[in-house]
Amino acid sequence: MNVPHAASVPSSRNTREIRIAYARGVDRQHPPVAISVEPPRQPEVERLLDDSSADAQRLYPPESNFLLDMAALERPEVTFYVARDGDRAVGIAALVVDVDTASDAPPARGELKRMFVDSEVRRRGVAGALLGRIEADAAARGIREVVLETGDLHHAAQALYTRHGYRQIPQFGQYVGEPHSVCFAKTLR
Repeated sequence: MNVPHAASVPSSRNTREIRIAYARGVDRQHPPVAISVEPPRQPEVERLLDDSSADAQRLYPPESNFLLDMAALERPEVTFYVARDGDRAVGIAALVVDVDTASDAPPARGELKRMFVDSEVRRRGVAGALLGRIEADAAARGIREVVLETGDLHHAAQALYTRHGYRQIPQFGQYVGEPHSVCFAKTLR
């Protein structure tokens, strides 16, 4: 990445913005992505889901993969997010909320599922942008905690979650006793 010298930037305000952008791995050639709630049944989103599944299947045995399929991603308790670089889908994630039909209270917890970023745009802040949007939406809905499961071989994912304030927790739900599952949680404010 070609980083301009601060002296070549005309104003101190612009200098600060550019330094912040470069510190976050963003440059003029790669503007920030747009994150929106979209349906998962779209050809380019399905490509990302297929790539995510292939990645998980390459690393883990079938009984250690807990991927939501299309039908599950289309359920009402799932909010599906797409990161776009222009018109191109480059990242995906889903938030699944606990559904308690006996209560009118907002769900206390949501689970992050199917987080995946296209390999061509990794290390450009796409995953962090997805997390930020999902956490903001979850907090606005009254959700107090986001939990997730990732694989023990997904070291970059574990580092990402830790960097973004997630803490490792004991395995929960369907992941209890799973040798490849590493679980995280973050309390939302």
